Amino acid sequence: MTDVILLFLAGLLAGSMNALAGGGSFVSLPALISVGVPSVAANATSTLALFPGGMASSWVYRDGVKSVCGVNVAAIAIVTVLGGVAGSLLLLLTPSRIFDGILPWLLLVATLMLGAGPRLSVKLQTQARPNIPAFVAVQFLLGLYGGYFGGAVGLMMLAAWSVFGGGEIKSLNPTRMVMVTAANAVAVIVFVMAGAIVWQQCIAMTFGAVIGGWIGAHVGRRLPSPIVRMLTLAVALLTTAVFFSRAYL
Repeated sequence: MTDVILLFLAGLLAGSMNALAGGGSFVSLPALISVGVPSVAANATSTLALFPGGMASSWVYRDGVKSVCGVNVAAIAIVTVLGGVAGSLLLLLTPSRIFDGILPWLLLVATLMLGAGPRLSVKLQTQARPNIPAFVAVQFLLGLYGGYFGGAVGLMMLAAWSVFGGGEIKSLNPTRMVMVTAANAVAVIVFVMAGAIVWQQCIAMTFGAVIGGWIGAHVGRRLPSPIVRMLTLAVALLTTAVFFSRAYL
């Protein structure tokens, strides 16, 4: 019962974080590993558990979804889905022992993006204007990362789209939420078909994530972005430090 409550609360917080700024896996993944789920199975289970919350958030944001950099939503979704399939298959081919060593570095990359992404995107936006093929290639890689791990992938999308001149970050957030959900959707299908989900732990976290995703999307329309990012960054830094300690000390 203690594990169930822990996973429900982790799902609640992770779903809210994903709706607000991304980074929910910084909460859900450690929670699953802490109750004994191996890292690859924990990552797959976390993806499924947070997926309904992402769907709930996407529904709230649905009216704001729009094309980015001249590329329509359907085309962005197709590229993102293809990347998500590739990433999820790559995860399943990665042994848990190897993933345990890779995971802290993935968390570090995501944490750096959380901290520097918005500022970096503004700086790069004045220096480069990549064309549509470049946009498509980067979006595929983001989908691949989303299917493989996904930590802070939403923020990475916002930063990349800003670099490409996609517009103001807040206006891109609805499309970002939908694309992250699309990448997760195909990853979930692959993980379920491969039998990589730990269902008992997943169910409790899923209930929390759905509630958290709905609440987070509504709060996200009112809460100042800097506060959300600071709180998310604090969680990311702590989680990254814990996983580096777990892997190398």
